[in-house]
Amino acid sequence: MSNNKHNEESKLHEQAADSPEVEDILNDTTSDTETADITEDEADAMMKQVADLTAALEKEKKEYLYLRADFDNYRKRTLKDREELLKNAAEKVLKGLLPIVDDFERGLQATKDAENAEGVREGMELIYNKLLKYLADNGVTPIESTGQPFDPDFHEAIAAIPAPSEDLKGKVVDTTTRGYMLNNKVLRHAKVAVGE
Repeated sequence: MSNNKHNEESKLHEQAADSPEVEDILNDTTSDTETADITEDEADAMMKQVADLTAALEKEKKEYLYLRADFDNYRKRTLKDREELLKNAAEKVLKGLLPIVDDFERGLQATKDAENAEGVREGMELIYNKLLKYLADNGVTPIESTGQPFDPDFHEAIAAIPAPSEDLKGKVVDTTTRGYMLNNKVLRHAKVAVGE
């Protein structure tokens, strides 16, 4: 009988090699078996408990692996979607500019033989206004600079000149390059001359 008990304990230890929880139970039961004899029913109950715990552990491992694989697939899919979104966003902006380029080409073609400078100017202003409208539709707005107090968040000072009047000291006297905002963020700072 003691040889049979020893074989059962060996089997239990072998089955519990992957599970620290089961190992703790076996260590507790092993110390108990050293002091008292275990009946066959108790041994069967322990074997069933070990088998149940091992099955539960395997189930949890599988669920964890499935969850991990799902998350990895989700991460890869979102990275791909973000790359595609950035690529298509630039495509949309550039595609919107193409009709304006077409207008410029037609304007250049029409001005080859034009003797009327006023007509050429009107055509250029139409194209310019169309471009400004397209930019505004996409959230790009000009920064008002001339006459405004100098603000380094919006302006880049390229020159300091004597102020024509006392009230223009510390203000923008001239704007050499207009600045633009994109949805309340500076897209390009205005290059300005500041009165001193």
